[in-house]
Amino acid sequence: MALPRTLIDPKLIYLEAAARDYPRGREVLARFPGAELVEVASHWQIPQLSDPALAGDWLRVKRDILVLGVKKGLAMRPNGRSADFIAPSSSNGCAMACAYCYVGRRKGYANPISIFVNIDSIARAIGRHVARLGPKPVPDSIDPVDWVYDLGENGDLSVDASLSDNVRDLVAAFRDLPNAKGSFATKFVNRDLLDYDPRGRTRVRFSLMPEAIAKIVDVRTSGMSERIAAINDFVDAGYEVHVNFSPVIVHEGWEAEWKALFAELDAALSPAARAQLKCEVIFLTHNEALHDLNLLWHPRAEEWLWRPDLQERKWSQSGMRNLRYKAAWKRQWLDRFLAWLSEALPYCTVRYAF
Repeated sequence: MALPRTLIDPKLIYLEAAARDYPRGREVLARFPGAELVEVASHWQIPQLSDPALAGDWLRVKRDILVLGVKKGLAMRPNGRSADFIAPSSSNGCAMACAYCYVGRRKGYANPISIFVNIDSIARAIGRHVARLGPKPVPDSIDPVDWVYDLGENGDLSVDASLSDNVRDLVAAFRDLPNAKGSFATKFVNRDLLDYDPRGRTRVRFSLMPEAIAKIVDVRTSGMSERIAAINDFVDAGYEVHVNFSPVIVHEGWEAEWKALFAELDAALSPAARAQLKCEVIFLTHNEALHDLNLLWHPRAEEWLWRPDLQERKWSQSGMRNLRYKAAWKRQWLDRFLAWLSEALPYCTVRYAF
């Protein structure tokens, strides 16, 4: 699938010199023969992307710049929510620009996509980890049978699949791994993935929120109706398909908007899609650094995300000082949300909610 040129059309590629030594690196470079190439010592440390002046040019950076690197750390990290483990990323960064995204500044302003060219090493590391684990001993909320590996923690693999074959290779790798399943969340509908033949070994989680607010905060993503319409086709193609109701953003009129979304989803799903549907519910987490950053490129979003009247500060497990909805209110809102969901989609199991 060719991505819209407004989404990504690399004119400049920063690359580690070693990227040329890998077939995947050479394949990506061949796709963009007109791009200027600039070698960097590390895909994490690109001084040219650290200029604060780029903050106001957020979308152009994401559109015009691509990074090629070699993934160094290949360890699996325990998760316990979306997956059992976070697998080594095959990419970092995103061409889309969701205003609430916590990875907004990982390698400089805007965090354009980095593609990691040593995909074979990543797949082998996952395979070794699966072999050491053996069968999953007991069912849990993540999966009743398989160990689940999140493959796209810091990006969106549906977009990545249009830039390289990394995603195709990962889906193929999980076809043959016993006791394991790959998983990734997405906000972009890439129908090329329908031909990947996952054979039930890859879980796709379509992120959903009401369209009215998505038009403000889900910048450059596929529309909600397009995502919902894709679910049946992905199930028919052999994927396990879940949904993420994420982030849930509390505002005036939110009840009617979410109920309308649930009704649209219910009307669209085939019997096969309903039979396997599960979901995650994640209320908004924000932080002051992201707030300040968004004010430089998308201040309108902060009218919805920055609500000190509703939020309180809380330290995250990673040591970040975040803003979350006030605990007593959030408990009431979460209970209310789950009641709406249960009434509208009684067949949809909630895997976790917070």
